[in-house]
Amino acid sequence: MLRLDGALLVRRSFSEGGKHPCTTDHSAVSLRSFESGITRSESEHTAQDNLPHSIFHFSPISAMCIMRIMKLQAVIQTLENIAPPSLAEEWDNVGLLINPLRPRNVKKILLTIDLTEAVADEAIEAKTDLIMAYHPILFRPASRLNADNAYDRAVMKLVQKNIAVYSPHTALDAVIGGVNDWLADSVGDGEVSVLQPIQNSDAGQGRLVELKRQVKLKTLTQRIKKHLGLESLRIAEAADDKPIKTVALCAGAGTDAFNGIQADCYLTGEMSHHNVLAATLNGSHVILCEHTNTERGYLPVFRKIVVKALGNGIEITVSKKDTDPIQIN
Repeated sequence: MLRLDGALLVRRSFSEGGKHPCTTDHSAVSLRSFESGITRSESEHTAQDNLPHSIFHFSPISAMCIMRIMKLQAVIQTLENIAPPSLAEEWDNVGLLINPLRPRNVKKILLTIDLTEAVADEAIEAKTDLIMAYHPILFRPASRLNADNAYDRAVMKLVQKNIAVYSPHTALDAVIGGVNDWLADSVGDGEVSVLQPIQNSDAGQGRLVELKRQVKLKTLTQRIKKHLGLESLRIAEAADDKPIKTVALCAGAGTDAFNGIQADCYLTGEMSHHNVLAATLNGSHVILCEHTNTERGYLPVFRKIVVKALGNGIEITVSKKDTDPIQIN
């Protein structure tokens, strides 16, 4: 139990009945239902108004705790408490990636999946103080910054304008109530467990959903499209069109998370041709949504979580320029 700038942070425990400590009943409990005591039915969930089934429960913040301006480090500490960097994959580059030269107070935060030059320009125009970029714009060591390169230009502009950049990436995937649990909400009611648990933690990469009622592939794809707000998906059907009881899923590129996991269906953003082929030959369906389509819909959810933690005094917005680079016509 942690206290973050007046917000009470509580992690739910799932260690009951001898089940895996990451296992819980996937019954669409949300932050809103914690507050109201009402659980919404599956039909009431949408891509823009869908809170994860288990997430940090923030108690109401008193007026005295609402801060209209916060120090950058206080905001970063709050973000790190929401999705601890220790949960990130070893290969990942999470945390405060651009720490401005001049001391920074935070009044405006912009949320985005990809920090492109268009998003950087959007942040500059809006006089943003901090960008929370899910994907780290700085990933591999750079030996030079070149103004002819769009990514380099974005970094140079942000440094020049004294804008901070923070990335949670796979820490936000792993944490209970994070991106993967939001994605798990798309497949229907069932028991949820973590595919690749992190030692001494209830978190981990990927989720396995054992549905309460088995469904046909067509029904499952309709649910996913509604939840993600998509008109089309890429689908690889197994030769045997058996009903689906178990769904292994992972936001982004899920192949590594699926290692050693057998399920009736795999749901992720992208997989290689040979991995898709192997899955179907082994009797599993594969549903691909494109990489960031399995992540971007979580931003409005994350915004509500951060507002709950920081208070209403800080302006937090979701980027309008951030889109998946792949469009299907």
